[in-house]
Amino acid sequence: MENFPIPAPGFNGASRRTEVDNVFNWFRQGWAIFIVNPGAWIAMMVILIVIYLGLALVPWIGPLASHLLTPVLAAGMLLACERAARQEEFAITDLFAGFQHHTGSLVMLGVLYMLGMLVVFVLAFVFVGGGVAGGLLIGNPIGAGVALGGVFLAGLLWMLLSLPIVMAIWFAPALVVFNRLQPVDALKASFHACLKNTLVFLVYGLISLVLCFFAALPLGLGFLVLGPVLAGSVYASYRDIFIGA
Repeated sequence: MENFPIPAPGFNGASRRTEVDNVFNWFRQGWAIFIVNPGAWIAMMVILIVIYLGLALVPWIGPLASHLLTPVLAAGMLLACERAARQEEFAITDLFAGFQHHTGSLVMLGVLYMLGMLVVFVLAFVFVGGGVAGGLLIGNPIGAGVALGGVFLAGLLWMLLSLPIVMAIWFAPALVVFNRLQPVDALKASFHACLKNTLVFLVYGLISLVLCFFAALPLGLGFLVLGPVLAGSVYASYRDIFIGA
């Protein structure tokens, strides 16, 4: 016999299609989240940049560690976004909130993300190596063309294989933190949400590229502002697309 009240079913990762116009609202919300406490956001970005630059200096292990940490640090940014959106106080230390909440699931996301990007790198490296080796064996201008063709194909392969991985990881930290989904379920839900809104995210990506271009002009200092705005836009898009968010 059922007990009353019957508990509501758990969130299953269901998402909806949204309108392209909503992209502009995501950026507006991202800006609104930033101006709640610009000082704290800029300090978070400085810390993030230092972390990733430090990892980039470590051969081989550094890039792998950066992929491993990305979901954990992204969760901290998203939790800070939620507090800012609710007009609650948040601090610079919220950047590391992912090490305190749902850490196991977030680390597992990082492991899966790291392994996926590692496979993509190996496949692209094989293409580059094959193209360059073939060009050297030919040893004339045609060989140079073969080598360049191998590099081009490797870059194209890297983009094509990386895209599904990025789609899967895009909303996964938010789904783990806010909806308590298991890592694999979060990756699947994120991928399907991005696939369902392909045109929307194409527009979002193009606008983000333009903003990144202008952010890079003043010695890259614009990213201290753009980074938090993009984080806020991801939070806004998550709230817009996922039912029960």
